[in-house]
Amino acid sequence: MNNIIFLRNKIISFFYLHFLKPVFFRSDPEDVHDRMTKMGVFLGKYRIAKKIVNCLFGFRHPILEQTVQGIRFENPIGLAAGFDKDAQLTDILPSVGFGFAELGSITGDVCQGNKRPRLWRLLKSQSLVVYYGLKNQGAKIISEKLKNKKFKIPIGISIAKTNSPETCQLDNGINDYAFAFESFINIGDYITINISCPNAFGGEPFTHPERLEKLLERLDCIEYSKPVFIKLAASLSNQELDDILDVAARHRVHGFVCTNLAKDRNNAMVKEKLKDDSIPSKGGISGKVVQNLSDNTIERVYRKTRGAYTIIGVGGIFSAEDAYKKIKSGASLLQLITGMIFQGPQVVSEINRGLVRLLKQDGYSSIAEAVGVDVKLD
Repeated sequence: MNNIIFLRNKIISFFYLHFLKPVFFRSDPEDVHDRMTKMGVFLGKYRIAKKIVNCLFGFRHPILEQTVQGIRFENPIGLAAGFDKDAQLTDILPSVGFGFAELGSITGDVCQGNKRPRLWRLLKSQSLVVYYGLKNQGAKIISEKLKNKKFKIPIGISIAKTNSPETCQLDNGINDYAFAFESFINIGDYITINISCPNAFGGEPFTHPERLEKLLERLDCIEYSKPVFIKLAASLSNQELDDILDVAARHRVHGFVCTNLAKDRNNAMVKEKLKDDSIPSKGGISGKVVQNLSDNTIERVYRKTRGAYTIIGVGGIFSAEDAYKKIKSGASLLQLITGMIFQGPQVVSEINRGLVRLLKQDGYSSIAEAVGVDVKLD
């Protein structure tokens, strides 16, 4: 069976890279994303379609199974927030092979997002420039759609501050987060508080410790029994990160998502050049550009907290080796988007299959045994 899956993945990868990807990459990336979302919604409606998709992309192995924060995960590879903004794909994602998915980010009010164009490909850098500005239908509409829905994989809800001038005022921003949080207390398996979107009015005000303290104090007052994560920015200094960790230690926080998009165009991983107009000056950068920033943040959070928090690693995962490095740096779970866009949807299976090989190669019988092994604790 392992050889069959290997051959299957090779065939799909060849077909995607040599036929589908060249066609997709000739079109506007947001248009392609919207068409693929519609296809996913269509396939998710039919049992036979989901079985076919699972035959094409599914992979299971007991070494990948784990329970984290009381939640059972079939494998550690999740879909990151930012892809399924309006929670439309929950029926098809399990068949693609994801072990979990994070929806959103979802804001308190409806968000139209920034004006188009707001998504660009950086081919040399294997990255995307994202300037969506938290486009989504808002907490009320999405929570109403999901409230009676049963999910086949663990589902996280990423919440963020509505992208508008009104929420730049501190109390308004906190109330906006609180409304979104309360809308999903009975939906999904965990909530992520996204304080790190680089593409909205007011920047990232809740990365400031005093503002974060007030936000978490407000959210602590909402009765909620499931895990709460904070999504961290990729550009935090060591002191800024340490300050956030200090604040989190006083509140209901179970873990961190590391990290959001990169902002620095001088990042050595950016192969395109601003002066040639080949890279937009606005938006955050995903993919390989953020990989090292993510890895370093994972390692620091794990080391500073001595592994006390669950870490979800996201940023630049294109292969099993990329994923394994994040695990050994302290991540128990992983998320991706850009790797799938550049490599093809079979990459989820390829990574999971590769993780089995790497874990066995190092003598581990579970992911938990490998988490943080490369980190020297303080």
